[in-house]
Amino acid sequence: MKTRVLWLILPLALLAGCSSTPDQRIAQSQAAFAQFPSDVQQNLRAGRIDIGYTDEMVRIALGEPARHFERVDPAGRADVWVYRKSAPRFSFGFGVGSYGRHSASHVGVSTSTGGYYDDEALRVEFQQGRVVRIDFRKG
Repeated sequence: MKTRVLWLILPLALLAGCSSTPDQRIAQSQAAFAQFPSDVQQNLRAGRIDIGYTDEMVRIALGEPARHFERVDPAGRADVWVYRKSAPRFSFGFGVGSYGRHSASHVGVSTSTGGYYDDEALRVEFQQGRVVRIDFRKG
């Protein structure tokens, strides 16, 4: 019984440790954070970004991106960071089977942090180290 409880709790504990909060990221970059203007500090604490922010500011506000790629168009090259929805998915399954006088049952729990394009919530585009475009997903 204790083993089953451990297998139910372990995925939840691992997921809890995967993400950090803006306050935790601020604590890790306290010297840089102290140099930012007060309105920028307020936005970063709330997990918000704006045009003109540096990559360091975006990392403090939002953490590491889920994906990072380069975009090339007539305006030039840009670094694009992609953030996904942060909520993990959980699924639960139960199965029962029998054969003659024998029967069996099984319960399974699964977790996923996504990984699909549809989970994309935010794109941040940088040119020359500054945010020049932010795409928010609606809905």
